[in-house]
This record gives sequence, C-alpha cells and structure tokens, in this order.
Amino acid sequence: MTKPPLLIDVDGPLNPYAARPERRPEGYETHRTSPTGRTGTKPLRVWLDPDHGSEPLALGEAYELAWATTWRGEANEWTGPPPGPPEPPFVDWPQMHGKAPRGTFRKTRYILEYAAGRPFAWIDDDITSYDHEYGERNHPAAALLLRVDERIGPIRTDFDALAEWAAAL
Repeated sequence: MTKPPLLIDVDGPLNPYAARPERRPEGYETHRTSPTGRTGTKPLRVWLDPDHGSEPLALGEAYELAWATTWRGEANEWTGPPPGPPEPPFVDWPQMHGKAPRGTFRKTRYILEYAAGRPFAWIDDDITSYDHEYGERNHPAAALLLRVDERIGPIRTDFDALAEWAAAL
C-alpha cells in the first residue's frame, strides 16, 4: 500500500501569523522571507518552531509529505531544510483566489483533486465544516482534515492525531 499524502499549509499551521504581533510564540524563531509573487518590498515575517521540523520527518514514515500552501515549492526553501530527498512536492493551484463550491475554502477542491481518490490528511488554518461536508460528498477514500489554530500553530495533540489516523488506515 502506498503512503497517504499529508498536505501541509505553511501560514497558520507552521507559521502562527495571527499570534500577537509584538510577541512571537514561545519556541518560535523569526525569519524574513521573500517568496515569489509576494507584493511589496518588505520581506515577510515568518515565525517557525525548529522543533516542528522533526515532527513532519517522523510522520514521513507514515505519509507522503506534500505542501498545500500558496508558497508552492518555495516552502522547501523558506521553511528550512527539506525533509527529503526528494523535496516534498506541492499542490500547484490552478487558481489562487476566486469562487469555491458552497462555502468551502478555495483550496479544498484542489486538495481533493491532488489526493486523486487516495486516503489523505490535510492541515490548514482555514478548514471549516463546509470543507468536511464537501470532502465527505466528493472524496471516496478516508480523509483527515485537521484545522490548526493560526494563533498558536500545531500542538502535540495535532501531531498525535495525524500519527493515530495514519496508523488506523
């Protein structure tokens, strides 16, 4: 059996951008990045927790890691050393913004297309009940849609839930 994809968003799940701007969360380090397509001349402030790097690596035993971020493949460069080789692939959004089916997040339909009928897990800060309903109606395999709080990033229970879900497949 092939490993299910673990689709990872950066802003929110790995970069708790909604934390209080004057105080980064404990354990996080500040990085300045300039991803392609970013408007403005000022580099983007990103908070990353170096301890989180080992978590996706450990989950890589159970999952095929992939980026589900607007950063596309640049997530490999801007979030630290890749867990590869090979570097994780990314969902190539045909459209970054625009209408989405009935209240779903704009990424949801493309996530399901990327999964191509396989079981998958997805972590993002914009997942809602509409995304869960859409996935249940339009995806034939098991799926774990895990919302991560964009103010604090992933916590131990998030990583545990991902590991337990993959083990139960």
